[in-house]
Amino acid sequence: MNHRPNPPEAPPGRPYRGRLAPSPTGYLHLGHARTFWTARERARAAGGVLVLRSEDLDPDRCRPEFVVAMLEDLRWFGLDWQEGPDCGGPHAPYEQSRRIRWYREALSRLQAGGQVYPCTCSRKDIRAAVAAPQGADDEPIYPGTCRPGFGGRTGESRGTSARPPCWRFRVPDGEVIEFVDGRLGLQRLVAGRDFGDFVVWRPDGVPAYQLACVVDDAAMGITEVVRGADLVVSTARQLLLYRALERRPPAFYHCALVTDAAGRRLAKRHDALSLRALRAQGRTPEELRAGWESAGEPIPQL
Repeated sequence: MNHRPNPPEAPPGRPYRGRLAPSPTGYLHLGHARTFWTARERARAAGGVLVLRSEDLDPDRCRPEFVVAMLEDLRWFGLDWQEGPDCGGPHAPYEQSRRIRWYREALSRLQAGGQVYPCTCSRKDIRAAVAAPQGADDEPIYPGTCRPGFGGRTGESRGTSARPPCWRFRVPDGEVIEFVDGRLGLQRLVAGRDFGDFVVWRPDGVPAYQLACVVDDAAMGITEVVRGADLVVSTARQLLLYRALERRPPAFYHCALVTDAAGRRLAKRHDALSLRALRAQGRTPEELRAGWESAGEPIPQL
């Protein structure tokens, strides 16, 4: 579907605030650039502010050299922002690794409300469960092994792993989660069918993506989230967290994904299409953007 999307609008009384949220776990590729450029164009069209947030929560994969490369590559590509780890702003710090206390407060609130439960199931446990179908985003739907009341149990962790428990959000089975996407239009997902109970706090003591993203976007006043279409189901999960935490959700705009010659979406393993590699080949940002529609949905030319 190639249509010109609706122009971005901030909710009444709220100035437009968009964000770039790269994770320094490798070099940024052309797919990141396409999404971030779309975010930048939408912020500019709305006369709003763009925030850069470093999602550096993964202690095993985030490295200082990737942080440096991230900033260099974004600037080289022509992106700019008004708040971020390199320039500060009213919602600092802009590195997730420095925002742990806010995530802990959110987890405590969910625990107090009985909306999360401890779970020791490993990925192997979940894959082995006969009743664990795939969700809409190919994430196995949690079979409920540790869920309070599952099979007459009281909710104590029942997984086979001896590791510390994660904390899992209990979704309201059967509830339809709806939102109007800025590019895709009306989206409808059913909790318990399209996605199941999801992790908000990992067993290694690190907040999961879903929780950290919601807490930060709410705290930083983000009015529109621009990201890839592979995260549509994550949006449904996050809308449940916004409601549970009594926070106002932003609008959403999910970009089409950039794919390689085999039709697979780009990932950080695609070194040949990293911005750093393309720059070394003598490609210019203008050349890489030449086939993109400057307003709305950009179409990359690889």
